[in-house]
Parts: sequence; C-alpha cells; structure tokens
Amino acid sequence: MTRIFETPLYPYRRSADQDSSEPAHHGVVVIGAGPIGLAAAIDLALQDVPVVVLDENDKVSWGSRAICFAKRPLEILDRLGCGDEMVEKGVVWNLGKVYFGDRKVYEFNLLPEEDHKRPAFINLQQYYFEKFLVDRVLDLQAAGKPIELRGRNTVTALDAGENGVRLTVDTPDGPYSIDAGWVIACDGAGSPVRSMMGLDFVGRVFEDNFLIADVRMEARFPTERWFWFDPPFNKGQSALLHKQPDNVWRIDLQLGWDIDKEKEKRPENVIPRLKAMLGDDANFELEWVSIYTFQCRRMEKFRHGRVIFAGDSAHQVSPFGARGANSGLQDTDNLVWKLKLVIDDKAPESLLDSYDDERILAADENILNSTRSTDFITPKSEQSRVFRDAVLDLAGHFEFARPIVNSGRLSVPAIYDGSPLNGPDVAVMPARSRPGAPCADAPIADGWLLSHLGNGFRLLTIDADAPDHIEIDGIGIDRLALSARDGRAPALSERYLGEARSAVYLIRPDQHVAARWTAYHEENLRLALRKATGRARQEPDQEDDER
Repeated sequence: MTRIFETPLYPYRRSADQDSSEPAHHGVVVIGAGPIGLAAAIDLALQDVPVVVLDENDKVSWGSRAICFAKRPLEILDRLGCGDEMVEKGVVWNLGKVYFGDRKVYEFNLLPEEDHKRPAFINLQQYYFEKFLVDRVLDLQAAGKPIELRGRNTVTALDAGENGVRLTVDTPDGPYSIDAGWVIACDGAGSPVRSMMGLDFVGRVFEDNFLIADVRMEARFPTERWFWFDPPFNKGQSALLHKQPDNVWRIDLQLGWDIDKEKEKRPENVIPRLKAMLGDDANFELEWVSIYTFQCRRMEKFRHGRVIFAGDSAHQVSPFGARGANSGLQDTDNLVWKLKLVIDDKAPESLLDSYDDERILAADENILNSTRSTDFITPKSEQSRVFRDAVLDLAGHFEFARPIVNSGRLSVPAIYDGSPLNGPDVAVMPARSRPGAPCADAPIADGWLLSHLGNGFRLLTIDADAPDHIEIDGIGIDRLALSARDGRAPALSERYLGEARSAVYLIRPDQHVAARWTAYHEENLRLALRKATGRARQEPDQEDDER
C-alpha cells in the first residue's frame, strides 16, 4: 500500500516562467512548502494576493515531526478554511499527567473552561497536516484564487535589492530565474535562504539528546499527554507518550549527551528501550525513528528588507511545549495582513517592522519557556537535580508546588503587550481581551464569534451603537453587532465586557484586539486604525476618557 508521504502531491511541471526570455515577476514568493509556507500562501491567496510557492520536494514530510497543534493555531486554520479536517482526523486531548518514578504526581486540564469551539490540543502527524494544506491549495486553485505550488523547484541563489529579490531556481529541466516583490522564507531550521544571505541564529544548544519514535501498535492507553521524570524504564532520564491517529504513538526517551546517534537509531537498540517501557509482550512496529538535540535560538531580526523569515527558519525551540509549528503559524498569521496592506498601498512599508516587534516578543517568550523546561527536565548539576526532585515530591501532595513542575510549558498564544500597533484600553474590561491579545472565542446566536470575524478589520460592538460599515483611508470596516442579553451570551460577557455595560472593539485581520472603548466615537476609531496600520502614533491624551 502506498502511504501518503510516499506520493508526490505537487509533482514537477514545467512553468511558463522557464520559457520566458526575461525573469518573470511575482508579487510574493514563498520558499518552502511545509506547514508554515503553505499557511502563508493560503492566507495570501484568500486575500487575493498572487503567490508562488517554491519547494525542493514534491511530497509531504516523512515522519510525524510536529504533532501537537494548539487551540489558537487551530483557530487560525479555521480562518484559512481547513480547521475542520485537522480536528476530525486528529486526536483531541485536554488532559496531561506527570509521573515521578512509577507514581503519578498530578494531572492537569489545559482547557477547563467551557464554551470554546476548539480543544486545547490535537495530535496529528505532520504529513496529514501538510496533506490537508495542499488539498486547500488545490481547492483555492479550482476556485480561481492566485496561488501556485511548484514542486522540485529548489532556490539556489538569491539577490535581494531595495525594491525586490532575484531568485535562481533549479529544476529537473535546469535552472531559471524569477523576480519577487517580496520573499517569505519558510525553508526550515537549516534555511538555505538564511545561509545565502549570510545570516545566523543566536541562542543556546543544549547538551542532551532524545530518541523520538513513532510506534504503530494497538494500545489501551487514554488520549492524554503522559510525562515521566526518572521512570523505571529509563532511569535518571525522562520520557513522554502521546497518541496520534491510525494507532501511532509518539514516544520520546531522553538519552543523555555522550552517545553514538547512528547506533542509537538502529532497531536492535531502539526496540529493547521500547519494550522496557511498554512491556516484553508489547506488539509494535517502528514507523519512524530519529535523534534530536535541543536548540533554543532565533535570528536577531526576522525581516531583512524584502526577505522575511517565518517559522523554524526564523527561530527554534525544544520540542517540549509544542512551540515550534504552533509559533510558526502565528508568525504568518501576524505577517500576511500587514504585507497585504503594504502591497495595496494602504499602509507604509514600515508597518512590516511591527512583525519584528511582535513576533520577536513571541519568540523570546517561547525561548524563555522552552529553556526553563529544558533546564528542569535535564538538570545541569546535582544541586539542580535535588531541587527538581524535591519539587516533584512536594507536587504529589501539595498544590502550591505543581506550577513549579515544568515538563514543557505548553504552547499558548502570544499577547502583544507594548506593541506599537496597540490603541486605547479600558480598565474595567477583562484583561484577557486587552489590546494585543488574540480574541477569545465564544458561542453567539448563529455560531461562534471567531467564525464571524473574517480576514479584515472588524468593529465588534456589544450592546453599543455604531455604523454597520465605515471606510477609513481606503480600508473598509464591517461591524459585528452582538448583545450580552442573548441567551448564549454568558461567555461573551465574561470575556469581553467584564464590569462594562457596553463595549466597542477594533479587531485586526489576524483576530487580535487593536483597541477597545465603552462607546463608539468615529474619531477614536480613526486614530486607532491609523495606529494599527502603522500610519500614526496615538498620543497619550487620545485614550478613552471613560476607562
């Protein structure tokens, strides 16, 4: 049986650009057809920005690689039109358990709050994730959207200028050149684009190695995240177990630093380790095995003129906490609407500098959490190990110690506090929906809030009057009018009103809050929109006088 990752999904086809006497020009070229590059291209096409994706491969990635996808990225995928497929195929989970030795220390629920469309996490092999994104690209092509995916098109040279980028692309038929107004580099941790531009990462490489194995087996384990410190089957180290679709289980085993990586990947060495964990009578098949080393690093800047980096090409974190692909999807979510406004000449090019402001803030937060997780999982001294083990012992009996336990702080959405795009705030409204925060979903009369926000700026009013549509500086803003008196509104009121009786929110195209007030005033909206699009900085005395 041919498996999904063995089938070319976007096979090489000769393009008209290869027969052109002069390099063809494309507005945006995305390099890399992994999850981040495909998400960026889909987002651009949905907003009618022509985009070409170049990838050295012609099929989805082999091995599950990224498997944990968090609630916020699932909401982004809903906006891109492929969230349902992901959740229907994925293994849904909210519960995690932590073990010390052979005893359970405690368990936690990542989404104890009700009234959310999406779960805290799903587990889904990356090859399925990429397949659903490729399917979405094909659907958009069939609908006439301006998106092209070119397999076996390898970028071998890049010349970035002030007004565009010249790319040299190798193919089975030989090389050709194209010009791009903008390039989004989503070509992974080893990013050839980054190397071509003489750029590098700054950060830490941790002296430890982990065996990662995808195992196909029938098992009665529940769909939860299980993490062990010092388990009896891997003494002095750690282990992690996750369920995936198709009876595939992800197992991570800490191995230590001074190992022979190639030797450790051999089946005759992997299988005994897995049997020690699963039992001698366990019946399983190895689907994929690899060794990875922790790295917590990022580029100093993500935007370099007309070339912009996203995902692993811009930053790397350890796998514990599921911050890699989840963070990359939030990169493109942040970038694409800004690039759309710049291309349409509705915002200055300097708006793209806020991509660095906001996503470097998020990357640093991820790196900090990932570094702390790694230091807790793999103590670097005997004193650190004694402290960690004492915390684990206490956590088994006392709730106060449990937040100190760090088996990987799991991915949460970035809140852009201090962003230059943030407008006025209102102190009596909930902190969770302050400017810079992603909108929290909530049930409304005809579905879910986030499903009604779309890809553009939106005016959300709750028991407040405002125009149904307003155009400011060429940007149209539609109103979504809701009431807290609706029978399904308790969550809406709790998440957006707080102590206020009414609310007006300006929502960005990436569904983050730009500004909020207790009542509508056109001039306040105009100033906030100019700030959110990088065209003006709001003066301190323009803040809402009703806070």
